[in-house]
Amino acid sequence: MFGRVLAVTESKRRARGRKAPRKRGMRLLTSFPLLFVPVLIYNLIAFGGSVFGQEGENAAVRFATPLLGRDATGAANGLTFPTGGEWIITSGDLLLTLGLVLLFIEIIKATSTGRSSIANHALSMVIFVVCLVEFLLFAPFATSVFFLLTMMSVLDVLAGFTVTIITARRDIAVDEGYGA
Repeated sequence: MFGRVLAVTESKRRARGRKAPRKRGMRLLTSFPLLFVPVLIYNLIAFGGSVFGQEGENAAVRFATPLLGRDATGAANGLTFPTGGEWIITSGDLLLTLGLVLLFIEIIKATSTGRSSIANHALSMVIFVVCLVEFLLFAPFATSVFFLLTMMSVLDVLAGFTVTIITARRDIAVDEGYGA
């Protein structure tokens, strides 16, 4: 009996165009800016190099180190293409790839309107400000990898606000009799 009542109220809610209420965990996930993850990884490596067994090296050297190692002659091993070209993958390349994938997800998340998206935009702005301050004031962050992560955070902020404004403009519906 109780299950049937819930099913009826759910079908009425769907008929009226209302969405089912979101769970708290999902709201937290949508309000959390995903670009925090690569920035945090960079910070851990830049400030805590000993955690990754690279104490004494600076961040630029760490992020330019080839992941596939070196051969007996000291040359970096990479992926060799049929044309003869060689692609040497570094840890910085992988971090930037992760950042680009997460930026794509952030732009998709920007299409939703609501309180969680406002919180997401505010936290994305905080991440950008932190990245900018670190890039300008701390030597381990003056690298191309971190500069590109900072640019991704700027794009996240700009695209988030722009997409949300455009989406919100389209969400405004005018009742019959009030439109032109």
